[in-house]
Amino acid sequence: MPARADGHLTLDDNHLPLRDMGSMVRAAALRGLQPLVDDLGGDGAALLARFRVPPEAVDVDDAVIPSRTAGRLLETAAAELACPDLGLRLAEHQGPEVLGPLAIAVESAQTMGDALDCASRFLFVHSPALSVEQVADPEGARGVVGLRYGSRDAETIPPQSIDLGLGLLHRVVGLLRAGPYGLRAAHLPHPPLAPVSRYTAFFGADVVFDRPHAVLRVPAELAATPVRGGDEMLHGIAVEFLESHFPEPGRLVAPRVRGALAQSLGTSPARVDAVARLLALHPRTLQRYLAVEGTTFGAILDDVRRDTAHRLLTRTDLPLSQVAAMVGLAEQSALTRAVRRWFGAPPREVRRRAGT
Repeated sequence: MPARADGHLTLDDNHLPLRDMGSMVRAAALRGLQPLVDDLGGDGAALLARFRVPPEAVDVDDAVIPSRTAGRLLETAAAELACPDLGLRLAEHQGPEVLGPLAIAVESAQTMGDALDCASRFLFVHSPALSVEQVADPEGARGVVGLRYGSRDAETIPPQSIDLGLGLLHRVVGLLRAGPYGLRAAHLPHPPLAPVSRYTAFFGADVVFDRPHAVLRVPAELAATPVRGGDEMLHGIAVEFLESHFPEPGRLVAPRVRGALAQSLGTSPARVDAVARLLALHPRTLQRYLAVEGTTFGAILDDVRRDTAHRLLTRTDLPLSQVAAMVGLAEQSALTRAVRRWFGAPPREVRRRAGT
């Protein structure tokens, strides 16, 4: 399935977004939304299509969409369907499986503390924009800690997305614990969107609104309790997979791809498999990295070719056929078309303007 003209990710790993779309989230975050909208009297497939989210993407672990799109989609559905508790309802239909490869590592942890540490460390695999971390109890109670759900970005998470995210965290903790886990209270950073009784029924505890952060207040001893079905060997394998297949925030791959292309352009094939081999990555793994960073191999290659062509045209008097070869284009005509697209003029005119 090819990439759409608007840049949203489709299901083929060889065709990813063509421009920077900001923070991303796995499309699986919307898993269950289509049937939920249908049950509420709407048209789930049409709603997803309106926001250019392929309906099948939500069932594919590797598909990602812009976080803003997911947030606007939930807010629109809640408003149009007059369903103020949409985020909570969707959370009721979801479980750890929406976290993709992170789910195995979390579910196989031996203790709740290990599971929460793993979620905190690797939640960027689900979305680089989101975070889960243990914090001091916002009420200052002894023997209580907070599990804070929030954003790594400066942007505020929309209310329905907050309800979905904190609601899913609550459900996952309960599923791992195989029952109630002693939740003291839930804090939400927005006013109640639905009757307060709906929130207290969902969380099974008091819910406080208009607080600085979305937090679950839990017993401190929760960290030491065992996870149902924990498996030390499987957990180790799952964590090793996450470490080897997903770069942590701060270890961006796009600059490394740009550097590899800049060094090899014109001397070796400008192909994703060749660059992946230089970076000791599988091509599909490399493409997943770039998708999370909001770009593609093709977009980076085009940028490197453009910068190299501009330098050669404006700072040297090399023949155009040689310039084409040095930017990795087989023919001078291909260079002419590319330069027109990049700079709005043919190569000789770009060179003339620079006075080369």
